[in-house]
Amino acid sequence: MLERMTRSLAIPAILLAAAWLATAADITGTWSFEVQMDAGAGTPVFEFKQSGEKLTGKYQGQLGEAPLEGTVSGNNIKFIFKLSLGDEPVEVTYEGVIEGADSMKGKATYGSFASGTWTARRKK
Repeated sequence: MLERMTRSLAIPAILLAAAWLATAADITGTWSFEVQMDAGAGTPVFEFKQSGEKLTGKYQGQLGEAPLEGTVSGNNIKFIFKLSLGDEPVEVTYEGVIEGADSMKGKATYGSFASGTWTARRKK
């Protein structure tokens, strides 16, 4: 009997998890990032606006401000923005995984200048 109850509880939990992963999470809002790069660390803030899989928004951090564009597909996120480091234009790419409604993590590449990892939490 206990085995049957465990199975009957596990099936709805698995179906709910599968449904969440099948639909794109909506990350619209303001997010605080912690970025660890081989060239140092930073704590930028990103404002995201999501419409379906399309992502737009703004980067604000130690290197200034910049508009961004990207995609959210299921629990995968990717966005790109452009900055200037000195006189050099740099394309910045963030790719990662949305872990839940309020957290995500991934990798960042600042052109050929630096790369590293990031974690993010939605600001309340």
